[in-house]
Amino acid sequence: MTLSRRNLLAATAVTSMVGATAMAGEGEAAAARTAGGSTGTGTTGARGAHPHPRVRTGFDRLAADGYALLSGRRVGVVTNPTGVTPDVRHIVDVMHADERVDLAAVFGPEHGFRGTAQAGGSEGSYEDPATGLPVHDTYGKSGHALADIFARSGVDTVVFDIQDVGARFYTYIWTLYDCMVAAVLADKRFVVLDRPNPVTGRAATGPVLDRAQASGVGREPIALAHGMTVAELALLFNAEFVPRAAGRPAELETVLTKGWRRTDFFDATGLPWVPPSPNMPTPDTALVYAGTCLFEGTNLSEGRGTTRPFELLGADGIDRRWSAAVTELAAGIGLLGVRFREAYFTPTFSKFQGKTIGGVQLHVHDRETFDPVRTGIALLVTAKRTWSGFAWRPDHWIDKLTGTPRVRTMIDAGAGVDEVVAAWQEDLTDFRKMRRKYLRYR
Repeated sequence: MTLSRRNLLAATAVTSMVGATAMAGEGEAAAARTAGGSTGTGTTGARGAHPHPRVRTGFDRLAADGYALLSGRRVGVVTNPTGVTPDVRHIVDVMHADERVDLAAVFGPEHGFRGTAQAGGSEGSYEDPATGLPVHDTYGKSGHALADIFARSGVDTVVFDIQDVGARFYTYIWTLYDCMVAAVLADKRFVVLDRPNPVTGRAATGPVLDRAQASGVGREPIALAHGMTVAELALLFNAEFVPRAAGRPAELETVLTKGWRRTDFFDATGLPWVPPSPNMPTPDTALVYAGTCLFEGTNLSEGRGTTRPFELLGADGIDRRWSAAVTELAAGIGLLGVRFREAYFTPTFSKFQGKTIGGVQLHVHDRETFDPVRTGIALLVTAKRTWSGFAWRPDHWIDKLTGTPRVRTMIDAGAGVDEVVAAWQEDLTDFRKMRRKYLRYR
């Protein structure tokens, strides 16, 4: 049974000015509510997609309503391989074949629309062979340059549908932000189709970005692990940041998922997992990513070029002493939910390509208690203490990833894990207070 337009809009967070107003008296775990099912948190690892998933994505709900929100609009879509239906058809293919949608363009982010490019790359602009639609490369573009792409495309409505993984430095949420700013500058309507945060939407953790460290992996001051969906982030961006960059908020509409709860990991949704990027193969990768991606800011391998990226970490010259040290530290500071195994591996590309190196593999055995950011700091602290070859990247990329130079300088000064974590708590408290207004799931 399809939703009527009135019912869809009632369930859809709509804003044309500064975002939807949060319900009075609600805490961080809830604001405007969607319907939900069982929590289904389970254990680590992802089950296969269910033929009838419990969660319905924003696109599923839009399509069920006959694309009423897009009626009479000339549409362009910002998406990548994750923009799929439960039966893994791509939404671009589905909409292109549906006469109710005037789909005119596709906009590709980092890694490209079809997802063939590695980190820091894109597919360029081309004609999609499956649909004949023009695909515009938006990676690395923002402001008026991106607004010009929207203007030349001939669309009047830009739709965003990409699966995020819940970490500030995963670039798709900044594609979202840049596209919202560009939509204002180009006078385009903007629609966000929501998908679940695969690592839950519980309390935000980690350092908050200092604007002095703003880059493509963090434009605005949000927590490293933000605990929000893309629709919730869009509402926050539109109220707090877009007017500062574009002069006014975007004409924004969001279509929420149905059935997702803030405590749900991805395997509880029943949805198919499509890797959002080449080195994000499973939901297990997403679980650790907010902490172990910090090793991109060092001379250690973060596991790119292996079958377990971000779960394997290492370098030439590291041996069992690192796994022993981090295991001992974890016991001493109460670092829960994870174990560290001495590991040896040979990356097929990226750092140490073709060379057998030593390090650790993370094994998350209780994801309910696992804190990826605190774990990442523990791994950095012990790597520096046990391996004489440890070094930060010369460009201090770690400061962009953490959003602050304090993590690097404190670790260099010999600070312990909990000292480093304590340094960002005041900013994190302020962010959590701001975040609360834009949460839309219980």
